[in-house]
Amino acid sequence: MSTVHTEHVLVIPTDAFHQAGYFQGFSTDVETYVSKLLRPELISYRPRGQMEEDPSFKQLIPYVIFRHTDHAGVERLFHYVRGQGNGETRLRSKVSIGIGGHISADDADVAGSNSPYQEGMQRELSEEVHIDTPFQERCVGMINDDETEVGKVHLGIVHIFDVVTQDVHSKEDDIAKAGFAAVTDLLQRLDEMESWSRICLEALFQ
Repeated sequence: MSTVHTEHVLVIPTDAFHQAGYFQGFSTDVETYVSKLLRPELISYRPRGQMEEDPSFKQLIPYVIFRHTDHAGVERLFHYVRGQGNGETRLRSKVSIGIGGHISADDADVAGSNSPYQEGMQRELSEEVHIDTPFQERCVGMINDDETEVGKVHLGIVHIFDVVTQDVHSKEDDIAKAGFAAVTDLLQRLDEMESWSRICLEALFQ
């Protein structure tokens, strides 16, 4: 008889986040939080289904924003509408500027990898988008949003990928209506955004 695989995801105790310095919204002090939270004695891998309903833990999520700046200095961001696939049901039909997902226990088992976080981020990107352009990556901040049910159980680490061309394309039905749009246009659509995208737009691009 086959057994159903239960995904175990990387989490930290919410209390550890509070002790590191609680904030609501966006923080640029990412190095401090990563050094304090991504420690072997704090991280564990627990069943995702349980963690989605347990605010005593925060699931760590890499959140990647693709930015293209043209010769005139106009910034455009990759964005999409969350479809009806297997993703977070509480975010369906919301506009998002971030690609990311959970760090799995399987990411910790990859041979030769000393960073499950980096392994998980690369896996999520390879599953969700084609990146057919050179890019430069920067880790720019943290997101915490305890004002939504989804946010209460997640903590985001925000990365900006500055791409040479706009050749980033969706691989999944759950990433619908994807493409690049000017930051000025996206700022007019904040009421359509998932909360993490709204927080990033206001903190980084307004």
